[in-house]
Amino acid sequence: MPKQKNNFLAFSLLFIQPIFMASNLIVARGGVDFVPPISLAFWRWTFVFIILLPFTYFSLKKNYPIIKKEFKKLFFLGAMGCGVCGAFPFLAGQTTTVTNMGIIYTSSPIFIILISAIFFHEKINLFKITGLFACLIGVFTIIIKGDLDLLVNLNFTIGDLWMLGAAIGWALYSIYLFYWKSELSLLQRFTLVSFFGALSLLPFYIAEEIFVARTVFNQEFYLWALFAAIFPGIIAFTLYTQAQKNLGASLTGFTLYVFTIYGAIYGYLIFDEKLESYHYLGTALVFLGVYLARKNYENKP
Repeated sequence: MPKQKNNFLAFSLLFIQPIFMASNLIVARGGVDFVPPISLAFWRWTFVFIILLPFTYFSLKKNYPIIKKEFKKLFFLGAMGCGVCGAFPFLAGQTTTVTNMGIIYTSSPIFIILISAIFFHEKINLFKITGLFACLIGVFTIIIKGDLDLLVNLNFTIGDLWMLGAAIGWALYSIYLFYWKSELSLLQRFTLVSFFGALSLLPFYIAEEIFVARTVFNQEFYLWALFAAIFPGIIAFTLYTQAQKNLGASLTGFTLYVFTIYGAIYGYLIFDEKLESYHYLGTALVFLGVYLARKNYENKP
């Protein structure tokens, strides 16, 4: 019974975590009007580090030998999860459409499954593949609004390459977060990942300040940067790590499909976007896909 309860709690994170991660779309829609994209990504993770440090400072100081041993891995996780995935979507949004961004980003779970299978020998069976395709069809149904002509007529730009980079970056972050075992606690590791994420963004932030746009440190800046730090930052990443701990990298990657659904809901609630029949069809297919992937997990010996 305790195992069933733990499984239920773990699987519930597949639907709870994207609530917070999808709030990043609110930042992408509203925040970039007030804060330049690289600046927003940089200060988001700087604030995450500042918020977490008081809770982890003494334990991190005590564990300095471990940090010294693991810092290359921590820097890689920070560069991928916070640097690439923090900045690339904002850069992509300058030259591509939300439709293209959504389609390309949902390729990340495919990269997670393929890389896990090739380099870490994770088994793929029919349930997982069927669930993956059900989720893809569901997401595509939402993105193209049920109109196949919209898919055929998509135009791709340099922004799509930025988004593809973000999808691969998230796949690498997810896989190595799971497979690189750390002697640090979850909170200690996340504090350092946020630090190295901000550090990886620092030279690009400085270049943006000098050559592109200056950051105005006003009330709107602090509102958006802190919102991004807390909700799609601290809460979303912590829940994602906890889900991975219980479910593995491949299954937890399915949160990106649920993420798309919550994005549509946020659009309806906050930006007055309409929920159409294709939203409900896509949602049903995504939930079916997650259910099938869960069957794969349950059938493991």
